[in-house]
Amino acid sequence: MDDLERAILISFDESGAVDSALKLQALAFCQQVKEAPTAWQICIERLGFTKLPQVQFWCLQCLYEVVSSRYAAMSSEEKAFVRESVFKMVCYEPVDEKNLVRVLDAPGYVRNKLAQVLATLVKFEYPVVWSGVFVDLLPHLSKGVELIDMFCRVLNRLDAELIDAESHGSDEVTTLAVASRVKDAMRQQCVPQIVRVWYEVVSSYKNSNSEICIAVLECMRKYIAWIDIGLIANDVFVPLLFDLVLGEGLDEQLRGAAASCLLAVVSKGMNFQSKLALLQSLRMNRIFSLVSRERESEFKSKVAILLAGYGAEILLCFVKLNSEEARGVSMELLEEVLPSVLRVMQNCEADLAIKIVEFLSGYVDSIKSLSPTSLSEKQLVHVGQILEMIRMHICYDPDYRHNVDVLDKIGQEEEDRMSDIRKDLFSLLRNVGRVAPEVTQIFIHTSLVNAVSSPSEKNVEEVEAALSIFYALGESISEEAMKNGNGFIGKLVPMLLSTKFQCHSNRIVALIYLETIMRYTKYVQENTQYIPMVLTVFLDDRGIRHPNVSVSRRASYLFMRVVKQLKANLVPFIEQILQSLQDKIAQFTLDISSKEFSGYEDGSHIFEAIGILAGMEDVPLEKQSEYLSALLTPLCQQVQTLLMNAQAEPVQISSTHIAIIQQNVMAINALSKGFSERLATSIRPTIGLMFKQTLDVLLQILVVFPDIEPLRNKVTSFLHCMVGILGPAVIPYLPKALDQLLNDCEGPKEMGNFLILINQLTKFRTSILDIMEEVFPIIVGRIFSVLPSDPFPTGPGSNTEEIRELLNLQKTFYAFLHLMATNELSSVLISPKSRVYLDQIMQFLLSSSRHHKDISVRKSCVQIFVILIKEWYATPHCEEKVPGFRNFIMERFATDCCLYSVLEKSFNLHDAATDILFGEIVTAQKVMYEKFGDDFLNHLLSRAFPATQCPQNYAEQYCQKLQTTDFKALKSFYKSLVENLKSQQNGSLVFR
Repeated sequence: MDDLERAILISFDESGAVDSALKLQALAFCQQVKEAPTAWQICIERLGFTKLPQVQFWCLQCLYEVVSSRYAAMSSEEKAFVRESVFKMVCYEPVDEKNLVRVLDAPGYVRNKLAQVLATLVKFEYPVVWSGVFVDLLPHLSKGVELIDMFCRVLNRLDAELIDAESHGSDEVTTLAVASRVKDAMRQQCVPQIVRVWYEVVSSYKNSNSEICIAVLECMRKYIAWIDIGLIANDVFVPLLFDLVLGEGLDEQLRGAAASCLLAVVSKGMNFQSKLALLQSLRMNRIFSLVSRERESEFKSKVAILLAGYGAEILLCFVKLNSEEARGVSMELLEEVLPSVLRVMQNCEADLAIKIVEFLSGYVDSIKSLSPTSLSEKQLVHVGQILEMIRMHICYDPDYRHNVDVLDKIGQEEEDRMSDIRKDLFSLLRNVGRVAPEVTQIFIHTSLVNAVSSPSEKNVEEVEAALSIFYALGESISEEAMKNGNGFIGKLVPMLLSTKFQCHSNRIVALIYLETIMRYTKYVQENTQYIPMVLTVFLDDRGIRHPNVSVSRRASYLFMRVVKQLKANLVPFIEQILQSLQDKIAQFTLDISSKEFSGYEDGSHIFEAIGILAGMEDVPLEKQSEYLSALLTPLCQQVQTLLMNAQAEPVQISSTHIAIIQQNVMAINALSKGFSERLATSIRPTIGLMFKQTLDVLLQILVVFPDIEPLRNKVTSFLHCMVGILGPAVIPYLPKALDQLLNDCEGPKEMGNFLILINQLTKFRTSILDIMEEVFPIIVGRIFSVLPSDPFPTGPGSNTEEIRELLNLQKTFYAFLHLMATNELSSVLISPKSRVYLDQIMQFLLSSSRHHKDISVRKSCVQIFVILIKEWYATPHCEEKVPGFRNFIMERFATDCCLYSVLEKSFNLHDAATDILFGEIVTAQKVMYEKFGDDFLNHLLSRAFPATQCPQNYAEQYCQKLQTTDFKALKSFYKSLVENLKSQQNGSLVFR
């Protein structure tokens, strides 16, 4: 053993016994040999005498790297020597007469590496230089299975290196060209001989050496896609493949490999008429029984995949062929294979199940197109079988019943798995429902009746599946049909409303039951006699009082949605509902010392539902005031008590007390959502007064707890609601509220939330002018101190929480400035306290109008400038409200935004959003002319257009158009002018 072999063995050592420094030294030595000009020669010589697999592998790997990267630089003689040596190794011959070691005696991983070397040589040399590589290799296969095995490895490697890369859409032009060259040459020269060898090997060894037959068939499967299908799909090869698949005494892996080859045959791309003839000729029905007769095994899975693929190809023929005869033949084959495919679906892997569901959806579509009015008896049977398959597959596994009920980690995984499975199955169900509505309705009716009548608690999965199917079908039922309630819905909905399943305590049954009732509430909307039953469902232990907390929470939410939908019909039931919910409401205002705080906000949905009911104008004023007072008073009193305690003894206030305040504010907030501004201010101001009193109380929270972010957020949400309910009557409360909210409001997230509230307030226009003059400079100052002056980073690592918060703040700030302009508040920008920021704001808007990547932001900035020009220059040649603004607009905005930006290559005039922005820019120019007159035209002609090297006659024509009233013609001319300038690529200011 010399130094190289020792170095190779050390570098391959994984035992950990070798010193790391020695291993690094060995690796360096090996690398030095690899980089030597004669590395290929060293490797070939050593392969002639070494029997160490690690050394053989290393030499072949080195040879592969040399051939891959340095082959073009080698001389013709050197290339010939490499080809000859590698060919000898592949043919089970020694490299030279002195050394008799044969590489094919080495382990499989060494032989795979040798195959890779030969495949690489084929890539470079076949067929131009080395035309005989395959023809010369075939006679050597008679030496035995070692050569056949090696031949398969070479073909497999060739497929992986070239042919498969092409079929998977490699984007390397060179790879595609080489693959085409190799395939074309092989088709002309040797593919028929190779196919003959495949047949002879499988025929000869099927009973004595299944391993070599499997290798041949696996190799053949890969090549069927691009060789002449007639070489395989004939009276010689097809019977052999079916004999193997049906040969019960044969090795199952061999049978599976034959099934995979048949799948390759049926999947072969070709003319659809020829494909249909091929599928018909295969007589695939002879293997249908295997999916029911065979025990579960890898072979059965292969047969299942074959039948699914066969069905999919028939379906494709049905879709693509238009002749009545072809579609008839396709349908016969489909209906023949369908029962077997459904049997496969009973127990198959998830990937195959997805393909089968896709096939079944296609089948359902096909029978509808073939028989649009009525289905045949056989088709109705098949539809029924499909429905039963759906029901079976959507059932949860009873083994996980407890896990799913308590929703532990295992239960969550099972629920997620079932959610994925059900998506496609429910889509198939709705498809079947459209094609065969009566069959589907009878099936669902029967399933639900069986579920209702079952006395056992052990049928959790069946009940849940029956309800889920009814729920899923509801998605495809029109609103009109839902309201009318045909016989199907009219029977099932009342039945469900009056049902309490034995297994109703189970979480998944209770949840899907409630979801189903919610989905079919539109039927109850038209059939109001069932309203008491719906209310009972949600208010008893099937809903809000269910022992499972997650069911109870979901029931609260769904009850709120039911109330929204049925509210016009619920006025007579308000007393009953409030009485039933009294204990739930009271939980919010128990004595603080004894209260068991729940720590969640599911109560908000109950209060929102009550607010929707109590806030209807149909409710008498006395009752409405009574309801609202009964709800608001205890909540406000409890908040007041906690606030007084906090002021008296701040140390004694616990996190639980703060959470109670938070939950009470949330309840008040939810309650208020049911009341409108019209009701609270115009019709029944008493209601508005009650909300004002509540606002007085809740604003104290900001004073007592200025630093508690969750409380600030809840009070801010309540303020949003009060702006909507009280309208301008909320304005007197704003100075105090905004002053408190601005305290400790420094970060981008806090500023963003505050700005959203301010944006809502701008709807009051000049009524809040004084308030805005106070808060505007504070807001702008803080925002400019937070937003970076440079563009936001892009690319990897840029999507951080901090950057997202800054981006959201910037987006909200643009909206704020736009709302200020559009709501007659632009004078705030030039008020004494705000003037210090005016230049910074103008520069910010100008830069954004030209460079921001969001076209909608650029459009908003242009609109702001247009409004400012109109408001700050009411009449042409008037005295400047803002000294320097006119020059800024003409020198900077009119040039940078309205001219230079549209000439940028990134400004795509064919994009719809960009075209809208372009229209705003033309509008801005029109407004500038109206306000600045000839001064603006002179600026365009003397400075702006010449800077872009625009021809003088074009500039003059545009200025003439600008003075007309035809906006459409102006925009069209400016667009053609811009496109003209872009095509010339003039103007160094723009085209960089």
